[in-house]
Amino acid sequence: MAQRWPAHLWIVRHGESAGNVAAAAADEAGHPRIKLDIRDADVPLSNLGVEQAEAVARWFANLDRGPEIILASPFLRARETARLIAEHSNPAESPFIDERLREREFGILDRLTRRGVEQLHPDQAAALSALGKFYHRPPGGESWVDVILRLRAFVDTISLHHAGDRVVIVAHQVVVLCLRYILESFDEATILGIDRAGDIANCSVTEYDFVPDDRGRVRPRLLTYNFVQPLDVAATPVTTAPDVPVAAG
Repeated sequence: MAQRWPAHLWIVRHGESAGNVAAAAADEAGHPRIKLDIRDADVPLSNLGVEQAEAVARWFANLDRGPEIILASPFLRARETARLIAEHSNPAESPFIDERLREREFGILDRLTRRGVEQLHPDQAAALSALGKFYHRPPGGESWVDVILRLRAFVDTISLHHAGDRVVIVAHQVVVLCLRYILESFDEATILGIDRAGDIANCSVTEYDFVPDDRGRVRPRLLTYNFVQPLDVAATPVTTAPDVPVAAG
């Protein structure tokens, strides 16, 4: 049976959100909790995040062969970013929402800074230190492995329904990393090393094409990772704030 892949794949982290701004403020002030009065799924883009999303949207619109399909996390900040990309690129379809692209769930650690996890849940801080965030699952939340499990099903879906299409995925930092883990067949040490090397910039682009290997099997090939030239060209500030919620590790 022939292998089925998109013709081209771009993975975009959403623009800077109000949650990113609140998390940075809480960290700087040494507060244990991030001050947000809405649920994480409803956190919008910041004003700068809108500018970033518009910049990357214009970049897509100027490609010779731009996106045909846009798939987005249901979280508002990702949907807003995807909507702007769609408006500029004029794909055949409006963005499709897929809940498997949602942010990692942090359970009892939701809205806590690193300091907050250590102060309010020292047992979880110790468990995270012992297990590492690839396997640590906070009560009511997810480990990276849990996120990878739902994303494996998502990758099967895009192969089934969007083979041959040019596809954009708009999601969150951990989703970008976990998709790299799946597409490039990484192990735990490799993907956590990439994570430690630096945060993924808001509205950065990770890009793949698909080529046959020396055995004739079609494989994803990474073309760019954490690519911020669309923002640089538009003279839009680049931000690398972690996604909310923030936990230790």
